[in-house]
Amino acid sequence: MNKIRKAPKGILGFPVAPFTTSNKLDENALARNIQFLLDEGLEAIFVACAAAEYPSLSKEEYEAMVEVAVSVTAGKVPVYTGVGGNIQTSLELARISADRGADGYLILPPYLVTGEQAGLAAYFKAIAESTDLNSIVYQRDNVSLSISTLEALAEVPQVVGVKDGLGNMELNGLLTHTFGKRFGWLNGMPLAEVTMSAYVPLGFDSYSSAISNYIPHISRKFYNGILSGNQETVKEIYQQVIMPINNIRRQRKGYAVSLIKAGMEIMGMPVGQTVRLPILPVEKEHYAEMQTILENALDRFPKETPIQSIQ
Repeated sequence: MNKIRKAPKGILGFPVAPFTTSNKLDENALARNIQFLLDEGLEAIFVACAAAEYPSLSKEEYEAMVEVAVSVTAGKVPVYTGVGGNIQTSLELARISADRGADGYLILPPYLVTGEQAGLAAYFKAIAESTDLNSIVYQRDNVSLSISTLEALAEVPQVVGVKDGLGNMELNGLLTHTFGKRFGWLNGMPLAEVTMSAYVPLGFDSYSSAISNYIPHISRKFYNGILSGNQETVKEIYQQVIMPINNIRRQRKGYAVSLIKAGMEIMGMPVGQTVRLPILPVEKEHYAEMQTILENALDRFPKETPIQSIQ
């Protein structure tokens, strides 16, 4: 049977890595996190990625997270894993992902190494071709992809998507207009709801949603508003929910991760506040601010039944 070569569309779930107070992976809490995302209709699960503190995971923890994700999703939605960093580790994790039944992986940039475009193309190509899984390449931090690099990757059937975490809209416009539907286009900016209104006109049709770990119905309502042109709803959610949360996120480095765990605890889905160094837990003052924001958000946008995608 031929493998479907396309990136997932819609709102993408990025579960966290729940750690106990003794800094052990809590597989049961992870399973609940993933089940919640499935129940809320997210279109794919990306496990052991940046939201799950990927660089801090041991090989055994990584394997366990992939196994939990594949088991809980049970084929309902695609499961993607995070691979990246040094090339040898990336190839090993790609093989683990394939062996444990994942559908694809998100290839993160090499860390602490700035490569030439030819080197970056070879890096992504080597990982993508190492298995038959679908792969999505991620430009962020020290990686900015050129047309020549994507031309090389377009020749690799396993490469189905490009995720952007740079926010260079001139580059994004150039890439999307050059390659069109050859790739799926994913918004991977921190708190992607902040920028999604600008990404949709360029052809981006999916985004990673941190807030869907605790207020998925609001993220769905916001995205549906963008797609349907309901600017009143988009503006209200943006001003009353997204920007206030983003303002807290920007207060400290690492809050892109630890603020998710705080939001989940506030919303009654505790996964613990333990994060791994150098990330730090959310400070009490910011936790209280987050609690107020979420209380106000639920007053304005109460949760009823899961809101369906209009995409």
